[in-house]
Amino acid sequence: MNENRILATGNDAIGYGAIAAGCRFFCGYPITPQNEIPAFFAAELPKVGGVFVQTESEVSSINMLLGAVSTGIRAITSTSSPGYSLMQEGLSALHAMQLPAVVVNVQRGGPGSGSIATAQTDYHFVTKSAGHGGMKSLVLAPNSVQECHDLIQLAFYLADKYRIPVVFLPDAITGQSAEMLERRIIEFPELPPKNWALRGSAAKKGARMIMDSFMPFNYSSYFPIIRKKIEQVEQEEVRFEERLTEDAETLVISWGSTARTALEAVMEAREEGIKVGLFRPISLVPFPKEAMRAAAARAKKVLVVEDNQGQMLYDVEWALGCGAPISFLGIEKRDQPSGMGLLYPGPILEELRRLSK
Repeated sequence: MNENRILATGNDAIGYGAIAAGCRFFCGYPITPQNEIPAFFAAELPKVGGVFVQTESEVSSINMLLGAVSTGIRAITSTSSPGYSLMQEGLSALHAMQLPAVVVNVQRGGPGSGSIATAQTDYHFVTKSAGHGGMKSLVLAPNSVQECHDLIQLAFYLADKYRIPVVFLPDAITGQSAEMLERRIIEFPELPPKNWALRGSAAKKGARMIMDSFMPFNYSSYFPIIRKKIEQVEQEEVRFEERLTEDAETLVISWGSTARTALEAVMEAREEGIKVGLFRPISLVPFPKEAMRAAAARAKKVLVVEDNQGQMLYDVEWALGCGAPISFLGIEKRDQPSGMGLLYPGPILEELRRLSK
């Protein structure tokens, strides 16, 4: 019997992966559909010598996270869409101080307080900025329980490597679904010591330590640092998945849990003799534009599928330019588009049939 192979939800898998990555501090505030994440850490962190804190708000969570990671430890917070809105000033401060933090946003549907329905409506919000100042966090989008476990370990490594906040972006389906999980510790290249981290008075030996910052008012030093970091991330950290794209005449581009729904439609279309392939961005920032462009160049048509009104669609149009014609299928094709409905493979398959004619 393999004790490391268990049935787990995506939310629990995030917790198992974070502890495997050496995370020993969690601070967060309850909100659906991510409540299982703080519940997991409350139960499991004390067992490994870690600390769990339930904060009084999401504003407290992001600022407490800032204080924790400034000491060099691996720490995490989690929330859902409205709570992520409240974290933006803290995210901007994390960028200004070049601090490695991991923030989980298990998306829910709609603007404002929205609803507890699953959705992918935070794509623009998460990928286009991190608070004020024009900064961008590195963004990873898992689409399975195993990826929640494995990619959260990658998130901690990338945060430390680049001294940058990493946003982990599942949706409610990925977070709430249960699948078999293989618990494991993923090995990454060794990182340099955190000489920048704040230490207690005994370690300082009388020296005054102040957390460094971009000092945004000094534009001559601010933007070159940003550009260098972004260029390195774009060169080294692009991640994506391709399925059946070699001979595809129609390329489906989708992300997160919706990519799994789209893959089901792609496989059914293949059984009908329709040449279809799937391209899934895993890193939303950096966006895999070159690989996507190469996959789309082999196809005659492109179909973007996501559980929203069309957000990644804009990045696909930017990446592909005036290449293959681009169609979109989104939230209006849910079984209950105005309520708690889901996007099933059927409407995607129907659209693939239409595009193949």
